[in-house]
This record gives sequence, C-alpha cells and structure tokens, in this order.
Amino acid sequence: MPPRVAPPPPADPSTDPSSPYFVHSSDGPSSVKVTPLLTGSNYHSWARSMRRALGAKLKFEFLDGSISAPVDAFDPSYRLEPLQHVNS
Repeated sequence: MPPRVAPPPPADPSTDPSSPYFVHSSDGPSSVKVTPLLTGSNYHSWARSMRRALGAKLKFEFLDGSISAPVDAFDPSYRLEPLQHVNS
C-alpha cells in the first residue's frame, strides 16, 4: 500500500490573482473609473458601467452577495489586511 500523503494546505486567496480577495498594487479607491458620473437621471447607464468596472477587477461579488461573510472571523482565508491596506 502506498504511503498516504497529506493534502496541500489551502492556498492563501489574497495571493491568487484569480481570487476576488486578491488586491493588486494598482487597486485603490480611485482605480475604478466610471463614466458617466452618477447624476441621478442616468442611474441605469452608470450602474451598468459600475458593474462592468467592478466585474473586470473581480470585485462585484462583494456587492451582489455572491461572497458570503466569513463565519469564523479568525479563518485565515478571510484575512482583511490587504483590503484594509488599500482602503487606508
């Protein structure tokens, strides 16, 4: 019987570029440029532009509820340091 090999530890999602938790060094509060600016009467075209811009950066899932809040605040998969770093 071959020896059992332990499965690899889960990858840190904040270092995986395909993860929505990944924060690129160019990501920041002003990195999403959406035109036209929201005026109230153009909500639908603004919202479509915003969805596309956030979707391109894999961040729209935070707004539409696809990514659930962590159950365990100490779970390393949900580290918030990179996000807090960008928002500060």
